[in-house]
Amino acid sequence: MDIFLVVIFGLVIGSFLNVCICRIANEESIAFPPSHCTNCGYELKAKDLIPVLSYIFLGGKCRSCKEKISIQYPIVEILNAILYIAIYLKFGFTLNLFKFCLFASLLIVIGFIDFKTKYVYNSTVVFGVVSGILFAVLEWMETKSIPWNYIAGAFIGFGIIYLIVILTRGMGEGDIDIALICGLFLGIKGILVTLFLAIILGGIVATIILIFKLKERKAEIAFGPYLAIGGIIACLYGSRLIDIYLGLF
Repeated sequence: MDIFLVVIFGLVIGSFLNVCICRIANEESIAFPPSHCTNCGYELKAKDLIPVLSYIFLGGKCRSCKEKISIQYPIVEILNAILYIAIYLKFGFTLNLFKFCLFASLLIVIGFIDFKTKYVYNSTVVFGVVSGILFAVLEWMETKSIPWNYIAGAFIGFGIIYLIVILTRGMGEGDIDIALICGLFLGIKGILVTLFLAIILGGIVATIILIFKLKERKAEIAFGPYLAIGGIIACLYGSRLIDIYLGLF
């Protein structure tokens, strides 16, 4: 029963994430106007807003004008639900469940927007930093110990990417913000795993793009999605990956 509720919650929040992705990228309010077809303006009814199922029953098209609906919508909803299940199985019904569900959802929004626009919006950064600080304060109140791990993690994430940006110009300033947020949520070990995975994944994809000439050599490649993927993997498996790495020596 608990898993079922987590799935439903993940799907519903995933539907909202789609609103955030589309509207933030277009610099629109996420609250107004109500959900509508971006092609004909048809205001979506409750039956049009059921996560995943509405997309299937409508055949991936608008009920009114039959314009195709982006496959992004069910993908984000399902992805968010899967991550919520994984986080619940790892942390149980604790404060960390809410902390890392929020973290994962935020990274989905940031990652998808950066992939589409190659831009990280201030609204998502402010939300992430404020949320990270809030959870750090809650942990401080619970443990009576200053959360130096998360403070240091934020500085490490910010500092490493900042140096890369300054020295190589190989990344964007938005990547600095994403790394800061990841460090604030994950702490020292988590941000190191995040950065390692992001660089490896980004390098692999960049190599594939160059080999198959999918883009021009000097074309920009958004690094934010790889930081987002790295952050989510570090959240779920960071400690295990570190143990595996240390076991090699």
